Amino acid sequence: MSKRVALVVFPGFQMLDLAALTVFEIANLMQQPAPYALEVVSHSGGMVMSSSGVRIETQAFSTRSYDTVLLAGATEITASEPQLIVCLQRAAQRARRIASICTGAFILAEAGLLGGYRVTTHWAHAHELKRRHPEILIDDDKIFVHDRALWTSAGMTACIDLALALVDDDLGPELAKAVARKLVIYHRRTGGQSQFATMSELEPGSDRIRDALNFAKENLREPLTVEQLANHVHWSPRHFSRAFQLQTGHSPAKAIEKLRLEAARALLEDGHVAISNIAMQTGFGDEERMRRAFLRTLGKPPQALLREARLRQQPLAAQAA
Repeated sequence: MSKRVALVVFPGFQMLDLAALTVFEIANLMQQPAPYALEVVSHSGGMVMSSSGVRIETQAFSTRSYDTVLLAGATEITASEPQLIVCLQRAAQRARRIASICTGAFILAEAGLLGGYRVTTHWAHAHELKRRHPEILIDDDKIFVHDRALWTSAGMTACIDLALALVDDDLGPELAKAVARKLVIYHRRTGGQSQFATMSELEPGSDRIRDALNFAKENLREPLTVEQLANHVHWSPRHFSRAFQLQTGHSPAKAIEKLRLEAARALLEDGHVAISNIAMQTGFGDEERMRRAFLRTLGKPPQALLREARLRQQPLAAQAA
């Protein structure tokens, strides 16, 4: 039986959040019978205008059960509709999971559905969410956060990362990766990844340098020498090094270290992976080399980040017990 997924919208919602449904649509094409039944709903149905001025047709928020209720966000924080709050409270009692995109977290908080949970939202609005709802545990530098039956994401394109994570949770990582490839998203971002991603920071100017970085990110376990990267894009090592430095402002070695740090930090935030395993998975090779890189860049060792992650998880585990 298909899992019923409802994308909940409201006047002024961000049109880009509709892209989350495309992830489920592609999953339906790749597995039969189709695993998802998709709906776009609002509290009373009918036409709903997005922040861009484009209207879309919606169904009325049903009293029937949904497997997943996914609440859209808005470009700016908007006043909540009282009827929508009631619908969300009612749906939360029956749905297997609730999720929000971007400023949708503000609406879930108003509905009283975020208290005691670890959540995220768009980095530009995280401080305001904390000010209005100090009872919420906000992790404002994550692409998405999963805490029990609640999923929340950052803004804009993070809706795609969130939807891919939901598909992964339902159907496994291989199918989620296949969906990402179909969407021409070559690298699925993990929940622990910073909203300020290394790939965006480096901003290479050519497709070849970008391809080399993508190759490096997919093969962090490998030594990833200049020769290896240059060969991948069919350039000489000398020309590659010069072009890379010019376009990114970093040497290839420094850029790869940044990618490794980002990947290692995401795994540390999970709180369950041994540091020695993380060092191997991310290409540092040994704990000492990884420790020196963390101290040099972040000013603290991996052990400190792992302790912080586990401390954050303790109150959540106690509530779930």
